[in-house]
Amino acid sequence: FDVIDGPGGDDASLRPNQLLTVSLPSSPLDPEQQRAVVDACARHLLTSYGLRSLAATHPQYKGRYEGDERRRAAAYHQGTVWAWWLGPFVTAHLRVYRDPAKAASFLEPIANHLKSHGLGSVSEAFDGDPPFTPRGAIAQAWSVAEVLRAWAACHTF
Repeated sequence: FDVIDGPGGDDASLRPNQLLTVSLPSSPLDPEQQRAVVDACARHLLTSYGLRSLAATHPQYKGRYEGDERRRAAAYHQGTVWAWWLGPFVTAHLRVYRDPAKAASFLEPIANHLKSHGLGSVSEAFDGDPPFTPRGAIAQAWSVAEVLRAWAACHTF
């Protein structure tokens, strides 16, 4: 669940927020639950450039972040891919699978992105649908920071 006991009740939407429960130093989840979170996020949210903010199978999913301000705002947390989520995902994957080479492999497409769009930086967001077009700011500090942090974690594991 993305929300439990919220004002609108429980929300079973598949979003990347749950990765924080696995990637933080002290997880409230047992190892089996941690693996389930990582596997679900890998299967339904992970893309070449980050994680979708909502699973593509959800009825409110928006696969493209484009149009006027109103249309972009409607898509912002409804499927747009965020590069910064690679940091918590890679950290969680390392914790669960203890395989730094595999975890680092999730960062390779972003390394290629550094050479093609906003040279030397990472975009704010990407479309949720292929080909995952870069959107928003062409250089986003939190995207860069989380990718670098995850890379360092893989190489010091």
